[in-house]
Amino acid sequence: MKHYISGIKCILFVFTIIFPAGCSKSEMKSSKERVLTKTDDTTLSYILSPPDNKGNISVEEALYNRRSRRDFQDKEISEKQLSQILWACYGITSPRAENSAMRGGLRTAPSAGALYPLEIYVLVGKVKNIKPGIYKYIAKNHKIVMTINRDLRKELCAAALNQEMISKAPAVLFYSAIYNRCTERYGNRGRERYVCMDLGHSAQNVYLQVEALHLGTCAIGAFNDDSVKKTMQLSSDEEPLYIMPIGYYLNKP
Repeated sequence: MKHYISGIKCILFVFTIIFPAGCSKSEMKSSKERVLTKTDDTTLSYILSPPDNKGNISVEEALYNRRSRRDFQDKEISEKQLSQILWACYGITSPRAENSAMRGGLRTAPSAGALYPLEIYVLVGKVKNIKPGIYKYIAKNHKIVMTINRDLRKELCAAALNQEMISKAPAVLFYSAIYNRCTERYGNRGRERYVCMDLGHSAQNVYLQVEALHLGTCAIGAFNDDSVKKTMQLSSDEEPLYIMPIGYYLNKP
């Protein structure tokens, strides 16, 4: 009888370790499955999946295959893909102290004086597990915060001379710049040169990353500035710079 009771206790002990009390099914999911966290205090936001720093193709292969893709499939992309693209675009790779002049740390793209004058938004249309709308990328926490609770891809398309790839892509990256971050240190040279250089560095990262993910994009600079600013509801110190639709493309050019 004693051996029987001891056996029961042993089984219960093992059961308790494997299935802890009060542990829900969602809590027992893998860490990767639990990374995408939605918070809804005052503004909808999502903490994104951690990015990978090892890919399946080489830099040389991504460079060789890089193209501007303009025709997109009606197919959603994953949150993991969006997370990876945003990190490649402007993500932090070497954190710094909160009061650092580097605005959170060194990033995937170089910036004159480490001032990082760009602001990154994403228009979400069809991204798995993310509500459609416009979001701002917060590099410090690798998260996106909703700024407009509407899918405005069609409106942005109209403001960009009706370039249909914007309305058809499941997600659209949008760049703006706060020029004062550069001009306070570098004067007009910061506005006329350094911000543009920063934009080019970041956009090329996006091109190579989407190629590595077997997606496509196209950099767009032709649009009506005032209409775009109104659609995106930019602050008075922000200027629109670039639009980059992203998705699975139909045909290679």
